[in-house]
Amino acid sequence: MIKTERILHLKSCRGRKVRVVREHYVRERVPCFSALCQADCDNDGKVLPGDLTHYVVPDVGVVVDYLEILEFRELQGIVFTQTACQAVQHSKGRRQYNRLRNLLKDPRHDCVLFANEFQEYSYCPREKGESQEKWQTRCVYSAAVWYHNHLAGMMDIVMITEDQDAVAQFSSLSSGVYVVSVQDYLSNFWMELHAAHELYNSISQALEEKESEGTEKEYTEHLPSEILEAGIKSGRYIQGVLNVNKHRAQQEALITTQASSNKNTDLSRDVLVYGGKNRNRAVHGDVVVVELLPKSEWRGKVTSLTERQGDEKTGEDEKSKPMPTGYVVGILQRNWRDYVVTFPPREATQSQSRNSQRILAIPWDPRIPKIRISTQQADALQDHRVVVRIDSWESTSLYPNGHSVRVLGRAGELETEIQTILIENFIHVPPFSEAQLKEMPVNSPEKPWKVHPSQVASRRDLRGTHLVFSIDPRGCEDVDDTLSVRTLDGGKLLELGVHIADVTHFVPEGSLTDLEARSRATTYYLADRRYDMLPAVLSADLCSLLGGVDRYAMSVLWELDAHTLEVTKVWYGRTLIRSSYQLHYELAQALLNREDTEVPELAPLSPEEKDAKLAELTQALEMLTHVARHLRAQRDRGGALELEGVEVRAQLDAEKNITALVPRQPLEVHETVAECMIYANHWVARKIQKTFPHQALLRHHPPPRQEFFSQLVDSAKARGFTINTSSNKALADSLDRAVDPEDPLVNRMLRMMATQAMSQALYFSTGAQSQEQYYHYGLALDHYTHFTSPIRRYADMIVHRLLTAAVDLDKGLSPAVALATNKELEETTQHINNKNRAAQRAQKLSIELFQCLYFKERDPQTDPSCVADAAIYAIRDNGVLVFVPQYGVKGPVYLKNRDGEVVTVGQDGRCEWKTGSVKRYSEHISTTCSSGTSTFTLFDHITVRISVQPSRCHADSLNLEIISNKPHKSAESQQPHSQGRSQLVQEVVRQAEEASQQAQERASRGPRLSKEEREFCQSKTPNLYSLLEEIRELALMDVGAAANVCASKTEIIVRF
Repeated sequence: MIKTERILHLKSCRGRKVRVVREHYVRERVPCFSALCQADCDNDGKVLPGDLTHYVVPDVGVVVDYLEILEFRELQGIVFTQTACQAVQHSKGRRQYNRLRNLLKDPRHDCVLFANEFQEYSYCPREKGESQEKWQTRCVYSAAVWYHNHLAGMMDIVMITEDQDAVAQFSSLSSGVYVVSVQDYLSNFWMELHAAHELYNSISQALEEKESEGTEKEYTEHLPSEILEAGIKSGRYIQGVLNVNKHRAQQEALITTQASSNKNTDLSRDVLVYGGKNRNRAVHGDVVVVELLPKSEWRGKVTSLTERQGDEKTGEDEKSKPMPTGYVVGILQRNWRDYVVTFPPREATQSQSRNSQRILAIPWDPRIPKIRISTQQADALQDHRVVVRIDSWESTSLYPNGHSVRVLGRAGELETEIQTILIENFIHVPPFSEAQLKEMPVNSPEKPWKVHPSQVASRRDLRGTHLVFSIDPRGCEDVDDTLSVRTLDGGKLLELGVHIADVTHFVPEGSLTDLEARSRATTYYLADRRYDMLPAVLSADLCSLLGGVDRYAMSVLWELDAHTLEVTKVWYGRTLIRSSYQLHYELAQALLNREDTEVPELAPLSPEEKDAKLAELTQALEMLTHVARHLRAQRDRGGALELEGVEVRAQLDAEKNITALVPRQPLEVHETVAECMIYANHWVARKIQKTFPHQALLRHHPPPRQEFFSQLVDSAKARGFTINTSSNKALADSLDRAVDPEDPLVNRMLRMMATQAMSQALYFSTGAQSQEQYYHYGLALDHYTHFTSPIRRYADMIVHRLLTAAVDLDKGLSPAVALATNKELEETTQHINNKNRAAQRAQKLSIELFQCLYFKERDPQTDPSCVADAAIYAIRDNGVLVFVPQYGVKGPVYLKNRDGEVVTVGQDGRCEWKTGSVKRYSEHISTTCSSGTSTFTLFDHITVRISVQPSRCHADSLNLEIISNKPHKSAESQQPHSQGRSQLVQEVVRQAEEASQQAQERASRGPRLSKEEREFCQSKTPNLYSLLEEIRELALMDVGAAANVCASKTEIIVRF
């Protein structure tokens, strides 16, 4: 090791230049991380392959400005120098630096970090008078030369730079080391990688435009970080996250503060920032610092309806009062991401230079400001959705500058809109790579998968002793849970078993498949497709507990007293099972009801055998139901909540084509299965928390903020009910009592308001929370986790590994793999929580997309399906919010328009617009005009007309217009008899199956599905859109049974 000195020129907090001399140590042996190394370097971790044609060493400027290109997985053998990484940290900030670090950690990318400034022969001291940029370029070139010499010339080295002087100076100095520009490198080595070429052109144009920015200030400069931090500590400034109101994006934004960053005890949790100027270039999601305005300038939030307004979580009385108001003085962390924008028509082009046009692109998310893009394709990309990234937002610019990344397609096309939803929710689901698929076990007709003898020896074999069966939705492929129940000890004991697919046996921790599953965190379910977390060979085959085949499982077995159902013993461990029956919900319920029905697995048996087996299965289902009722009663006594939701399931065939849209009927067997899964999750949570008190993954549901209940409390009061929100038990009891015998929809809507008020259940590491915070408010359990769905949730995979480690410790064995620390686990849980929120938002947006598709081609003036009954659930200044039970739609209904006209009601109940005024009260709203006064009260039923409000740049939305103050004529049928509803569902399924069969016959004679159709699981016919049409027609044929069945939207409920 050799000691040298390193001279740094830094700026003090007062702006003075300071010369700092630091000791610097260099050494001869520094890891090279190459498979071709002949010097026996200590290369732990990722190693660059030796079968490449060359290694790439990017210059500092390339890493700083063109990192997105280096993220392409096609580019292999990249050596990032320590010099370049430090430059990113200092010039681009923590977010970009972390992005580079994650790239280096990711084993899916062939890139390594070389500590060139600590290597004796590659270290270059800075010469006197040498600029920092020239010195950095010289350091990178020296590292490239060292690599070539260190590998004995066995690998060519290509240094890429945007410095043309460096190309001229170094290109011919050393044989085997080539210095070229980024553009030349892409042209010579990656001619077919068109996406990289387009991205390079886009970034280059953005950098050129940035250099030509004006000098006139549009915004005030942000304060230095030292002043911001001091101001936060003193209480003068407040730190928080900027949340822009999507309904009033131009005016209102809230700063959500953390208690630890708020020294002002008199301040409420949120601070209002009014107007774009006061945001001072902050974008939705940024971590900002605000200073409060004088109290005389504080404002209240607007309480009138706006376009696209839906549910809100607060009481309007509070929001109309003046609240703390401030303005942004600095930004601590930018949270810029990929944004989908739409290019405006040609006449809206802002300006045009010699090689490109400067476009103000309009983001799909209305909370994001317009983004200025420089492009040569402005004309070709009109009315297209394009992915862009923000590069900068200087104080001299009204809008941020960015560059385009890729084109999604024309706005309005289904695939374009689906991809927009995914990108806007940070969902990246590329096809599984070849390397990941190579890790998968083989199961084919030629080489069928078999149980390994070592697994038979090490697992508890339940195949001959337990009647195991699954109960899932019809057509389910990823069967990750099965059940068993039997009597023991002459009937004195019951044994309840929950058996979950042993996914972690096939997915070792740290494998490529595991890393991809962690990145996705969940399976994403959209209205017409799903994106799996795991490859299909696991999710739909070897980890799916299908009937009649041997499968590995993780099991929990309880021995219960047959009379009291108290637990006397519990066992956890790995098992070997064979499911005897693969039941769907409707079949299981029919067996419980003692109805005559066919069980497919019993069809080949003789009548005597069939009767015996059927009796055995029915008895098991009845015992299971008996246990589940007891478990539910226990949780009810503790305060478990029953919240409202309407679920619709798209049924798929073997080719992933939609064959039916089946509304989920509320069956007791649903609760039976759910209670068993909740019970397993609860006991596994207790086990892993006891064994690993500081590093177990649990799930808690924090109590909601009381102010979020204001709408529920006020609405119930208007109907004469009292809602007690002091605890979950009090809330559950209040909701049970709030029943209107004349209108069952009232209780349903109150429960929906309670759902809307709920906080979100979250994963956490036990080392990061106190035990008081473990409690699950919705389920009324002191410990809870997710264990029962490892095929579609990565959290469950972590819990399986923890449970396996706990069982091994009980046996005196050490865990096979070191467990994650509390800090590592907490970072993972935050990632999973973010992905779960993204999955829920994407599902909700995809359903809204198909709602609009359903109504888009209909004439709202003549089509009867566009007229529906709606119930008022909230009052606003200029209208009401309503719920349409027939379609599961919520939205605003205006009673006053922009022309000053109000809705007036005639003698027959029909509504028309006349000049007048509107006045809001706590429980109703009145309109007054020359013909009289009309009043609309909470929970009133009105008739609305549904139409689509198109938007070229944003998502389409539904528009609800009142046409009568009386219930819709078919409103009486909105609570159909179960028999009629069942018949309608069966008819829809039957017709859809016939259509699917005909489509398959045509497919056997004609061409197969296209690549896009297979990839996105969307068939041309029948698809979700056509099925909605079939449901509508059937509803018209049987009006009395159709109203609730054809709901086309899932009510997003708290995901417990």
